[in-house]
Formats: sequence, C-alpha cells, structure tokens
Amino acid sequence: MFPPIPNLGEPRPDTCRTCAVVGNSVNLKGSGYGSLIDHHNIIIRMNAGPTKGYEEDVGTKTTHHVMYPESAVDLDNSTHLVVFAFKIQDLEWPIKALTTGFYATSYRKVTPKIKANKDLVMVLNPAFMKYVHEVWLKRRGTYPSTGFMALVLALHICDEVDVFGFGADSNGNWSHYFEVLKNKKYGSGIHSGTNEYTVLKQLANEKTIKLYKGS
Repeated sequence: MFPPIPNLGEPRPDTCRTCAVVGNSVNLKGSGYGSLIDHHNIIIRMNAGPTKGYEEDVGTKTTHHVMYPESAVDLDNSTHLVVFAFKIQDLEWPIKALTTGFYATSYRKVTPKIKANKDLVMVLNPAFMKYVHEVWLKRRGTYPSTGFMALVLALHICDEVDVFGFGADSNGNWSHYFEVLKNKKYGSGIHSGTNEYTVLKQLANEKTIKLYKGS
C-alpha cells in the first residue's frame, strides 16, 4: 500500500537541504521562531503539536509529521506521515487508519481513521529505535522520546539541522506550548529527558546542530 522507498529528494551540490526539527516544548511560547522555522526545506513536527493559533512561534509549514496511533492527527496531502514503529500496533495502524479503520485499544483512545497521503507514508524499522536507544542514549530511559528520534532521523537525511522546542521550561517542567500546565512538577515520564537534552547541547557545542532554546 505504501511506497517501499520514500522519495525524500536527492541532495544536490547546488542546494543545501536544511531541516527544522520542531518539538512541543513550552519554551516555544513567545519565541517568535515561526518565520525562521518555515524557511527550512524539511520541517519535522511530532504527535499532536498544532500550528493553528501558534503560527508566530511555531510556523505554518510541515513536510514530515511523526506520530503514533495514540497521537494521530489529520495531515494535508503534501505532508509525510512518519511512524517510528516499536510495537505491533504501530505496524498495523497506518494501513488500517487509512483504509478500513483501526479499532484496537491502547493505553489511550485511538482515532480510528485519519486523513493523509498514502504515497507519503514512512514506517521506520523498529531497529531504528533500538539503535537510537543503545547508541545515542546508552540505554538511558525506557525508550527514546519521539522528539529525540526525529532529531536522529534528521541527522541522517539532512545537510543542516536546526532544533526548536526541546527541553524543560525555566522551572524544570517538561510541558507543551499548546497546554496549560496543571501539574507544577511535570517531568519527562519514561523518557530520559535530561540525558536527551544533554546530548542535544553536546551536538550544539560541536556545531553538528543549531539549538534554538526559545523564550
């Protein structure tokens, strides 16, 4: 149903393929990064992070959207749906969600059907998550966050990688720009947020990526 090899466009000597990896951190609020983010060739967003109503800070364009059955949203016809598969449902869901409907249960409610271009679907081998967890994070955390996985993917397919919307707020809370924080001690859950952000800062210090820390 899906193309066996996604067409990402071959890099050419006369062009530089720039990527923006846009996380969902609250530090995007008031950042004014919107136009800067939209200037990139490839813009990767994840899960339920919206753009409508937040355009000034997060931009409007999306070329690749990473999500799971539990965080599914509708996509426009030009956006790649990216799934970092790591459980059986993640392999079943894209096909059923775009055809007959996905009616299995999970740890939270799953939207049975979504809108997306079936010719722009990428399902990554579960070995990719294992590689990120073992090589990049030294097995810290239960498994990598979606944002960190998106960062490593970008490093594999892009010439220049800029990172937005990662990390905790000034009070150490790992909240989202589109939510009102009720729990004042909101952590990064099963993910090793602190270790992931340490890797981000190291990559930035080495000038492998450019890290925009937000407001």
